[in-house]
Amino acid sequence: MARRSDVEQRLLDKARRYLPGGSGGNLVLPEDLDFLVSSGKGSHVFDVSGNEYVDWLMGSGPMVLGHAHPAVTEAVIKAVEGGSTFFTTNERAIELAEVLVNAVPCAEQVRFTTSGTDACFNAMRAARAFTGKEKILKFEGAFHGTSDYAMMSLTPPASVEYPQAMPSSGGIPKAIQELMLIAPYNDLATTETIINAHLDDIAAVIVEPVQRVISPKPGFLQGLRDLTERHNIPLIFDEVVTSFRLAYGGAQEFYGVTPDMCTVGKIMGGGYPLAAVLGRADILSVYDRRASDDDTFVNQIGTLNGNPIACAAGLATLAVMREEGTYEKIHGAGAAIRQALVEICNQNGVPVQSCGEDAIFDVYFSEQPVSNYRDTLAADTAMMTRFNTGLLERGILKGAQKYYPSAVHTDEDIEKTIQAVREVVPLIQG
Repeated sequence: MARRSDVEQRLLDKARRYLPGGSGGNLVLPEDLDFLVSSGKGSHVFDVSGNEYVDWLMGSGPMVLGHAHPAVTEAVIKAVEGGSTFFTTNERAIELAEVLVNAVPCAEQVRFTTSGTDACFNAMRAARAFTGKEKILKFEGAFHGTSDYAMMSLTPPASVEYPQAMPSSGGIPKAIQELMLIAPYNDLATTETIINAHLDDIAAVIVEPVQRVISPKPGFLQGLRDLTERHNIPLIFDEVVTSFRLAYGGAQEFYGVTPDMCTVGKIMGGGYPLAAVLGRADILSVYDRRASDDDTFVNQIGTLNGNPIACAAGLATLAVMREEGTYEKIHGAGAAIRQALVEICNQNGVPVQSCGEDAIFDVYFSEQPVSNYRDTLAADTAMMTRFNTGLLERGILKGAQKYYPSAVHTDEDIEKTIQAVREVVPLIQG
């Protein structure tokens, strides 16, 4: 277990005094394992006590080029010297919008936000304004940020019948439940039944192409595209996680399916607060006062939307992502870890399901194949907690869900991680 200094302990005590739960709400650890990251370089992070960790969390995804990448750092320093934000359209935002349109198949225009939550919320609002309808269909267990609409049926009990929506947070008005329809991911037949029953009310269907770490079944995304196209329902891909990770053109390129709109974030901001709604120009015209009437105009404003610092980081990041061999490194690192996880679990008689793609994945400790949210409920969560804890005690950092391979994870990082897995797996069966 990592050594904790008196300085770090005092900071942790102060965090518990001033922050609810002692954190910002992101990665919450048991008190005896809690630590504070002081810096990161490449594929490693360092805590206040000086302990070093191989990082598979990577800031929950955006740091695909590693921490403090020199090209990104240089671009940000140069941008900061010219001022941090102006609340007006700036040159770097225009340049980044052009890069995004050239990269992402569905993108004709771009609307910047500062977070994935904001992007998904605004994509749903734009669809409502464009269609004049109110209901959104989302998939059970999908995460589209923390807006009231997105937090419907993120973690519902299995007893809830489709398409009933259930809030997965306190503080959400009951009226929101009536505006969301819930379908099971990877189940096209049930989804079609729900859509057919609510054709007059559905403003959009929103889906994570890879739902958390569950890959789409062959034909599911294309079937969803065909179904929504047939009924003239806008299809939104939430690509906050998958954009520029699965491929340069995101899940749309990787799976060969083009939606009407998508949301992007994480990687495209290079580790800075930046996200965006991308899509058809006729839909995004609802953001243009001159092209909309009072009933359809969407008033979307944000102090830091498209700010030059984040856009500079995004431009620098995507320039490196376009370099030859970048995606081979990301997928290669993930493939090595995934293969080792399954082999070591099999050798120790631990039931395991490997889910996702090489660029974003995790395992479930379960006998049952996992293709949707309800399948995940059969997994042994206590075993997963013991597993992740054991890795952390051996200097391997990952989140509660997802490995985020990067272009800078080394063979040494991979071998150290695999060795930790070898040590931990025999200990986790309770």
